[in-house]
Amino acid sequence: MDRKELVIGTRGSKLALWQSEYIKAKLEAITGMPVTLKVIKTTGDKILDVPLAKVGGKGLFTKELEVELLAGTVDLCVHSMKDVPTELPDGCVIAAMPERVDPRDAIVSGAAGYDLDSLPEGARVGTSSLRRVAQVRAYRPDLEIVDVRGNLDTRMRKAEDGEVDAVVLAAAGITRMGWAERISHYIPTTHMVSAVGQGAIGIEIREDDEYMLHVMERIGHPETMECVTAERVVMRRLEGGCQVPIGAYARYEDGTLTMDAMVGSVDGTQIVREQLCGDAGEPEALGEAMVERLLHLGAAEILTEVRSAATADELLGT
Repeated sequence: MDRKELVIGTRGSKLALWQSEYIKAKLEAITGMPVTLKVIKTTGDKILDVPLAKVGGKGLFTKELEVELLAGTVDLCVHSMKDVPTELPDGCVIAAMPERVDPRDAIVSGAAGYDLDSLPEGARVGTSSLRRVAQVRAYRPDLEIVDVRGNLDTRMRKAEDGEVDAVVLAAAGITRMGWAERISHYIPTTHMVSAVGQGAIGIEIREDDEYMLHVMERIGHPETMECVTAERVVMRRLEGGCQVPIGAYARYEDGTLTMDAMVGSVDGTQIVREQLCGDAGEPEALGEAMVERLLHLGAAEILTEVRSAATADELLGT
């Protein structure tokens, strides 16, 4: 195919645009052709007054981009991997992930400078993630959780302006935007298991696009792809998404593929967590082993209760 330019499909948030500009620069350096951005509004961008866990459905931040990808109006889509469902539309593939950055969660609390331990009893903590809710409540059951939506800067300002005492967010997005000085505390992954794919950027293309597949070989970071692949096996097998509190974080330590994963109840009273090691180059096997271990520890029962409660909320309109 004779191409004169490439078009990236992207969401319109500042962070999404930063990520797409980052990939654009790489593509222009590799291909020597101009690259433009096409901003596409997704369902998740349009619904800001309802918690993500109650919106329902998958692909809240990706579906509209994939429609344009399959239609050929864009050549690739750039995503935060934590937003990408484990089942992609037929004809689409995540072809590359650049090297992952900081996967941890972080606390923003303005001048107070709180961490999880120093937050006052009854403090109001903002997050829209059930994974974070479960783990914060397990560690500090005295805290009040407040649902916060909106772009990254909006959520941070809720803490800095005193609307809440703190917000919990992904460190990667904050640092990518150049706002690291606004972080009060980085939460160790020993305290809070990260979201699947957190800190990783994914590039989605049409799987029959031979030209882009070749280009992606020069952008991707194989170790990041393996780690996120292992995490996504856990998410897929446990049928996770915004509606369930699941975390998984894989990394290479001394040449060994190591993963932590958790499943929890929204009230934080039930948390199962495990760490397993696997062979380098076999991420799917590690993911499958982790799923079997979590199920043995009672993950299925916890997830059944979480989903039942979510269904009851929907029926009651709460």
